[in-house]
Amino acid sequence: MSSSTPFKMRLVHLDLKGAPPKVSYLSEVFPLFHALGANGLLIEYEDMFPYEGHLRLLRAKHAYSPSEVTEILRLARLSELEVVPLVQTFGHMEFVLKHAAFAHLREVALFPNTLNPHEAESLALVQAMIDQILELHRDVRWLHIGCDEVYYLGEGETSKQWLQQEQNSHSKLCLSHMQAVASHVLTQHPGVTPLVWDDMLRDIPPEQLKASGVPQLVEPVLWDYGADLDVHGKIFLIGKYQECGFQRLWAASAFKGATGASQALPPVEHHIRNHELWLQVAGSGPVDALQGIILTGWQRYDHFSVLCELLPVGIPSLAACLQSLVHGGFAEDVRLRVERFLGVSSLEITDTVSSVDTLLERNRYVTGWFSPYHRRRKLVHPVMIQHIQPEALSLLSRWNQLVQQLEAALQLAFYPDAIEEWMEENVLPSTQRLQALLQDLGEAAAQQPPPTSPGWDTGQNP
Repeated sequence: MSSSTPFKMRLVHLDLKGAPPKVSYLSEVFPLFHALGANGLLIEYEDMFPYEGHLRLLRAKHAYSPSEVTEILRLARLSELEVVPLVQTFGHMEFVLKHAAFAHLREVALFPNTLNPHEAESLALVQAMIDQILELHRDVRWLHIGCDEVYYLGEGETSKQWLQQEQNSHSKLCLSHMQAVASHVLTQHPGVTPLVWDDMLRDIPPEQLKASGVPQLVEPVLWDYGADLDVHGKIFLIGKYQECGFQRLWAASAFKGATGASQALPPVEHHIRNHELWLQVAGSGPVDALQGIILTGWQRYDHFSVLCELLPVGIPSLAACLQSLVHGGFAEDVRLRVERFLGVSSLEITDTVSSVDTLLERNRYVTGWFSPYHRRRKLVHPVMIQHIQPEALSLLSRWNQLVQQLEAALQLAFYPDAIEEWMEENVLPSTQRLQALLQDLGEAAAQQPPPTSPGWDTGQNP
């Protein structure tokens, strides 16, 4: 594949902390990733990694087995995708710190977000996680150790006492933990370089960054998922990091999962614009400053949030973004090429109002003669039953068919718990509203007086 992109490495992010794909599905999409221009994967295992020993309780119900991880790596090699595993080691530690066995290692006792960096057991914990992951990823060149969004750092009781000492600061606390984790990777796993998200580094003064030794240990990943990315600001930040001694830098964009915690469909044009701006950064900044870009595809905002766009519906956006990187932009010929490749007429999927919403909120018979007021009191004009009930029954039948089709499609890619969650969040509310309407309508109809007909005794004398 000819390439005019300044990004030599193009990694697709697989966020497995929500709706993790079956291995059989990955076997189908890895060749697609490669064909679209990817040459690597950032795999964020979280609770899908088959931890052993005292870490075994971290496993999700459908966690991959060691043999499945080995198969994922084999499939990646077949599609010429270099794998970079990611394990959180500081912030976003909910999948670990939610467990009672590790709750004492929280920075703030009430919140499972952040690890307490003062505890020796905290460092031992993340070291054990790293060692187990690298045991199954023996030939990797990079390990991403997270370290983004370390919320509440410095707010724990031990940290508050530590920060009272004059020479100590939040920045020093953050850098010292990064330094300890990265040093473990480099000393125990020679040849593996740690990557870190850069948000906790951005505002640290250059002199403090230099003095920490961290620039000699890690490669920062500058992330920005906005369609309004500040190109000049990013170029300035690259210069700052280089001045501090960071030898290699990475960028991170997004093809899904970055525009709303409950977003169902990715806004493709937003993500294309994000990549076009990153191309401007790479083209205007120091030559070869960014050795690669990670196309993030978040599946949850954090361990406890709802699912956002599923991977299958993110494929058109991913295709557009990868091809933008490969061809140096998203001109009309690139758009047409992507649409032909995917076999679609348009990359942007319209998020239309559901048919149930239309019936309940726009149908004049429902809104005018069977409002919530009428439904609570089981009041309905008899003729309105004939206007509302047939349409509602027909709609419920179509929804039931759709539910069966959706479940069958989802079963090809996902495990039962992910399907249950997605259906309960996105489909069941509509069917339940429709069923409730029909139930209320039936109860209201049952309270209608029986009709009279000729020949019945009406109480009048013959």
